Amino acid sequence: MEHSLEIYNTLNRRKERFVPLHEPHVGLYVCGPTVYGDAHLGHARPAITFDLLFRYLQHLGYKVRYVRNITDVGHLEHDADEGEDKIAKKARLEQLEPMEVVQHYLTRYRHAMEALNVLPPSIEPMASGHIIEQIELVKQILEAGYAYESAGSVYFDVEKYNRDHHYGVLSGRNIEEMINNTRSLDGQDEKRNGVDFALWKAAQPEHIMRWPSPWSEGFPGWHCECTAMGRKYLGEEFDIHGGGMDLVFPHHECEIAQAVASHGHPIVRYWMHNNMITINGQKMGKSLGNFITLEQFFTGDHPNLYKPYSPMTIRFFILGAQYRGTVDFSNEALEAAEKGMERLLDAAALLDGLKTADATSVEVAGLRKRCYDAMNDDLNSPMVIAALFDAARAINAVHNGQGTITQADLDELREVFRLFLFDLLGMRDERASRASGNEAFAKAMDLLLNIRAEAKARKDWATSDKIRDELTDLGFTIKDTKDGAEWKLN
Repeated sequence: MEHSLEIYNTLNRRKERFVPLHEPHVGLYVCGPTVYGDAHLGHARPAITFDLLFRYLQHLGYKVRYVRNITDVGHLEHDADEGEDKIAKKARLEQLEPMEVVQHYLTRYRHAMEALNVLPPSIEPMASGHIIEQIELVKQILEAGYAYESAGSVYFDVEKYNRDHHYGVLSGRNIEEMINNTRSLDGQDEKRNGVDFALWKAAQPEHIMRWPSPWSEGFPGWHCECTAMGRKYLGEEFDIHGGGMDLVFPHHECEIAQAVASHGHPIVRYWMHNNMITINGQKMGKSLGNFITLEQFFTGDHPNLYKPYSPMTIRFFILGAQYRGTVDFSNEALEAAEKGMERLLDAAALLDGLKTADATSVEVAGLRKRCYDAMNDDLNSPMVIAALFDAARAINAVHNGQGTITQADLDELREVFRLFLFDLLGMRDERASRASGNEAFAKAMDLLLNIRAEAKARKDWATSDKIRDELTDLGFTIKDTKDGAEWKLN
């Protein structure tokens, strides 16, 4: 293929040229949300990160099967093995069926993803719909000798696995030291070691969600779902597994151990992890109570928000950092993202009206290559944006009569903006959909500006200024040009 993506493989801490195992097919699995509350900014980052990867792999010509799971059972409140199921707790507090909670928040999550222009995955499996597959996985691990039953629950034997393989290959944790530090737990609970993790949990009498199994009536451990569903839909070896950096340990570490224990080999070739969204330097998340939901961003209904921020502002804000870097929330950062996004959208809107010349005097050479080089360098979206800003300066120079451009270079600019700003970065001009997309609205604006132009022609400055000022108060920007006037809805 003409372009070859390099991704940063978490497993070996170095860049590797990405060559899919079964060209031109790519299997991509991404950990989706636990649906017991509204999606917040932390949920938006992995969704947008892997949407960018999904879009780019398809653009490069790969046929991508993108699986993003939904956790609706087994994710316990305190950690992976202890406490109340998060969805069951929400159901108990709100006096609902657990699946009512799931359906409500899953619908809201999907609406938020649509607003962010995140493409739907190829398959969106739910943990509760794959209990049989998870039971089968547990059976295989037991048969291989890397798990044990205790009081109706089944636990993964980390110490035994570590002797034969290497538990900690993804996170770099010193497991021997962790095992030694938890030996005091022996005999105090169902586990042989505190580092062992649940594959199946026997349900307590009050537990709502439960299924029959060979060991007890209970439910699967949280870590089982991705291993079971990944191999069901992508096979026993697939290309990329992604998620947030907070999932490296223990979730993804446990997934690797489960795969090796049941199959004898890892099933994932590349591990990709986006970094966190922080607020005042601290991870933003439900467990810390410092999160802001996406709906609150869109409406501005939160004490920490100065104003509403559109879905595309949120998307541009997240893409403004490379996916492995941290992003710290602030109103100032969001406002800067909003202004930067508008600069690029304004430049894109000017492309169709630019006049061409016999020679190009602005700098546009190599723009497409710069964008491809940035994308191929571990999805370096901020470098793509920087290249587009340089292009925007050239467009504005030509528009303002301070430069010239040939038809060939103008066509190239149009294609680069279409491909990289809209198709790959996934931006869309929400202002256009609100205003210019409404033909009657646009014609009414043109009529107003024509009336204003006639007033200026007869030197009726009071009428001219009144139209401009009142439109400005309504949220429009009116810019006088040598050919008349331009408008946009802010």
